[in-house]
Amino acid sequence: MISSPPRASRKLVGTLYGYLFLSEFVLLYPVYTLLFTDAGLSVAETSSLFVIWSVTGMVLEVPSGAWADAFSRRLLLCLGPLLGAAGFGLWTLFPSYWAFALGFVLWGAKEALVSGSLEALVYEELERLGESGRYATVMGRARSVGLCADAAAIGLAVPVFAVGGYPVVGAASVVVGLVCAAMALAFREHRSGVEPEAGDGYLATLKAGLAEARGDRRVLKALLLVPVVTAVWGALEEYVPFLGLEAGVSASTVPLLILLVWVGATAGGLLAGRAQRLPVRGLAAVIAAAATAMAGGALTGHPAGFLLVAVAFGAFHMAEVVVDARLQDRITGSSRATVTSVAGLGTNVVGLLVYAVYGLTSSFVSHGVSFALLVVPYVLVALWLASGSGQGR
Repeated sequence: MISSPPRASRKLVGTLYGYLFLSEFVLLYPVYTLLFTDAGLSVAETSSLFVIWSVTGMVLEVPSGAWADAFSRRLLLCLGPLLGAAGFGLWTLFPSYWAFALGFVLWGAKEALVSGSLEALVYEELERLGESGRYATVMGRARSVGLCADAAAIGLAVPVFAVGGYPVVGAASVVVGLVCAAMALAFREHRSGVEPEAGDGYLATLKAGLAEARGDRRVLKALLLVPVVTAVWGALEEYVPFLGLEAGVSASTVPLLILLVWVGATAGGLLAGRAQRLPVRGLAAVIAAAATAMAGGALTGHPAGFLLVAVAFGAFHMAEVVVDARLQDRITGSSRATVTSVAGLGTNVVGLLVYAVYGLTSSFVSHGVSFALLVVPYVLVALWLASGSGQGR
């Protein structure tokens, strides 16, 4: 007998929050670049590791989504953290370039396995309970929980590293990965029409997902929208410290500016449920206003401008959750994770483009100008939505 919707829904949401918190609560995140440096890696070698990480994720993104649809999304949500934990263990025990490279392959695989699988499982379980309308609220809060876990990991990594160095930080990261994998088993997954033993089942699932992604115009428009809304602000987040230094703050104060930006992003996730009710032109107005705030705050060259930057990050995060929810609403076939993974692949590609453009422009203009230039895609997206050509309700 199926549990009553309120009880089953609470269990699903609680498991999701716990899973995303553990997924992001990795003490190695704040110090792994220091680990690479102490192991003797050059900047070029470190950059090559990031390329390996990105390429692995892109190559496995869509195939893993089809695997999730054809077999089990919960299984992939369990395997992902195990791969990540194995990679962190390699970094800790064998700190060398090739161990780091293999660790990034495992980490990239972990992210590919989880991407698409998590969204598909959560949406369909909520849909089964008659609560698919809560998806944006639930995912927005869950993403905010993940951001809080990031901040907590940064705060705890410093004292733990001071006490035990890389071995203790690495061991803690492995343990958290194992616990996260166990948490995935608490998800309930109700599937129908799946043939887990049929090799043709996987290929048929992959083809069906790709066919829906390119054949359904409403789905295709959503797939074009998600990567831009998601990837640009996500990539720009990496450059906030440079923007802070350019604004004249000391290196010791930069973390406070990063914290301010994270507070903004967290608030945006918490507001996503309300924003889901926005009409398409309302969403366009939010994105346009966020782009204006981002450019204005970055170009001030003053620490006070980070208030606007934080507001912009919050609005972009809110819009990210909303466009993901609207994509999920438009998917009608059984290959939901496959279609969502296509959006994930697009996000990875756009993210790499943003990194490349930022690296090129920062050689000639200030960081503030680079930020302002890279919000232009948001202006174009807002105009596209406002014209009625983009995503509708």
